[in-house]
Amino acid sequence: MVQEIYIIDDNIELVQLLKDLFKEEKIYKFKNVKTKDIDIALKNIPSLIIINEDNVKKDIFELCNQIRENEDNSITPIIIIGESDDKVHRLEILKLNVEYYIVKPIDKDYLYYTIKNIVRLMYMNRRVSPLTGLPGNVQIQTEIKKRLLKKEKFAIFYIDLDNFKSYNDLYGFTKGDEVIKFTARTVSKIIHNTDSEEYFLGHIGGDDFVAIVSETNYEKLCQDIILEFDSKIQEYLTKEDIQRGYLEVANRKGIIEQFPLTSISIGVVEVEKDRFKNILEIGEVAAQVKHLAKTIMGSSYIIDRRKE
Repeated sequence: MVQEIYIIDDNIELVQLLKDLFKEEKIYKFKNVKTKDIDIALKNIPSLIIINEDNVKKDIFELCNQIRENEDNSITPIIIIGESDDKVHRLEILKLNVEYYIVKPIDKDYLYYTIKNIVRLMYMNRRVSPLTGLPGNVQIQTEIKKRLLKKEKFAIFYIDLDNFKSYNDLYGFTKGDEVIKFTARTVSKIIHNTDSEEYFLGHIGGDDFVAIVSETNYEKLCQDIILEFDSKIQEYLTKEDIQRGYLEVANRKGIIEQFPLTSISIGVVEVEKDRFKNILEIGEVAAQVKHLAKTIMGSSYIIDRRKE
């Protein structure tokens, strides 16, 4: 997943240095931001903010407070780079919940690994599902909001499993977790093989996933996910259940009930420019579309292509 790193600096030397340092690692995208454009930059919710203290036309303390008071960037990591050899000054900056102060002249290796490690740490601690290793709700919402603010054209795939509770009741939670991890691998594999470079996959929790994909053939993507899922899910079922074609699960009264085999449902919402004002509006439409997909027997998908 692309990591957008904003360099607040009224000159361009630092951003060029960073682009050279990370030229072999395409997931890191560096963008130079002038001091006057800080408000615009914060709307894009970067993965990391680096401030060149010596080249900004604003008090550094005021600038750091401005970032931390912004709701969407209250936990965005900040690195300050400056020439100050005054320890008291540097400590006062760190008290503003700034993660690092790096003193010039810049040690390129130190800067390189500091950036890599802080981005990795934030990703692991804040945003990853321990079961699947995928980003969780915080980053899912951030990713959707970021694309809305940029007025991008994209589609959101809301994915979950049908009759998964019945599977869990019959096979147990350990096997259920294996099916969830299998689903994550399946969707990730198919999306990775599309022609969309700006894709994102997140794990809401349980058997619910969200994929965000830039313009591509959404219908084929759904079909490929279903084909892969249906061909491999049998590895997680007994031969008896496969031959029978359904699951037999005892309810609370001990009565055996029949449920269809586990399948996958996908509800897709195409997000056109200015169609939605916020995440809640997208969520409402997505819930409707996914509900429709789940009314169809077996693995299925529904795509909402409405413009308004």
